[in-house]
Amino acid sequence: MNESLLLVDAARRDLAALPALDVPSVRTVRRRYDRRLAEESPTGVLRFARSLLRGGGWPERVVAWEVLAGHAGAFRLVNDRLAEEMARGLSDWPSVDLYGMTVLGPAWRMGLVTDATIRAWTQSPDRWRRRLALVATVALNLRSRGGTGDAARTLRVCRALLDDRDDMVVKAVSWSLRELAKRDPATVTSFVEKHRARLAARVRREVANKLTTGLKSPRGSRARSSAAG
Repeated sequence: MNESLLLVDAARRDLAALPALDVPSVRTVRRRYDRRLAEESPTGVLRFARSLLRGGGWPERVVAWEVLAGHAGAFRLVNDRLAEEMARGLSDWPSVDLYGMTVLGPAWRMGLVTDATIRAWTQSPDRWRRRLALVATVALNLRSRGGTGDAARTLRVCRALLDDRDDMVVKAVSWSLRELAKRDPATVTSFVEKHRARLAARVRREVANKLTTGLKSPRGSRARSSAAG
């Protein structure tokens, strides 16, 4: 059996043996496999990630996606087909955001995933695909994810979802615009003013707060914002 596939079984055992199944503990396992796979071929690392994802839960997703993102050669193998494969079946907030920030957004920024794929997801009947399209824009603008700023693509996605009132999508529109606002506040201000009538009230409020105070929810409004979800 291929070494990378043997490591999949080992990773599953290591995750199952954790005394506490929390993100810090899972990341201790991920670091172990970062080291063990550092000299593996790109195809081997990709094989490890894809195999670990099959039938796995959120701990396997953390290890698979973060190992893949940390191996430059393997990450360059990501394409539209693989992006679709790895998104299949995602239906919870943490997994969607982890995938969008760790793999999808950076791959889109690098040109490995095309605009056409992201655009198609904005039209999906699946709320999680629509959220993924928005989360991917965050990686275009977030410095810690290598983002250098991309107002055009960010606003294109936000514009496609202006009228969407699914709560998961509304929150992601706000996040997308707030992240871009750190780099290009004038462009975000103009976008909000132009589309004010179509933007959800939550988006208008949170983006305005970000632009004027630097915070999503200023101290006096945090309790109300939290209560509103």
